[in-house]
Amino acid sequence: MQVWKSNAVKAAAAALFALTAAGPVLSHPHIFAEARLDVSVDQNRNVETLHHVWRFDDLFSSTVLVEFDKNQDMKLDADELKDVADTVYSSLAEYGYFQIVTQDGKDVTMQAPDRLIADFVDNQLIILFESKPKTALSLKGKVDFAIYDPTFYTAIDFLEDEYMTVDAMPDDCTRRVIRPDADEAIAQNQQTLTEAFFNDPTGNDMSKIFATRLEIACGKDS
Repeated sequence: MQVWKSNAVKAAAAALFALTAAGPVLSHPHIFAEARLDVSVDQNRNVETLHHVWRFDDLFSSTVLVEFDKNQDMKLDADELKDVADTVYSSLAEYGYFQIVTQDGKDVTMQAPDRLIADFVDNQLIILFESKPKTALSLKGKVDFAIYDPTFYTAIDFLEDEYMTVDAMPDDCTRRVIRPDADEAIAQNQQTLTEAFFNDPTGNDMSKIFATRLEIACGKDS
């Protein structure tokens, strides 16, 4: 697995890119990103592609710039951006690229994206990628999509409901964005949220109950 070039960056970005396994991750965000998710649906009602865009905060972006700017010209050229993208790609693999997809409450397996694209716009790091369900995912019942870091270290937020979209949604489906209240989520899942979860939330996948999600309900559920 690739690693960052300095201990300072390892400390700053350990959880997001999973580049070090030393010590427990603190359970509150240290890195922030604004996100957009566009879901494409084909003519057979199958989810075709998820298009992701993440724009990272100024502090983290500047750290990336310093660490990957090999020629020290205060910008990232094509090769340096590819180095960033490759590092993120390999490092987020074990976290499923922070994607959460379910159908009627059951997890949907997603293919790993072919690649990630990194860009640097207005002094902010941007990561773009596309992913697809591993097997055909038909829009029926309730299908949910979310992005969430299970380690709680990175806050990836959809600032507007319009930043979660569906292209070619069938007429019998409805779309809504659900933003769980943390206290309500804990109360509703009291039996499954054990003391071990609060001491180390990275040890299980229950953290997904806190994720903002796009819900598509079709047929009798719409």
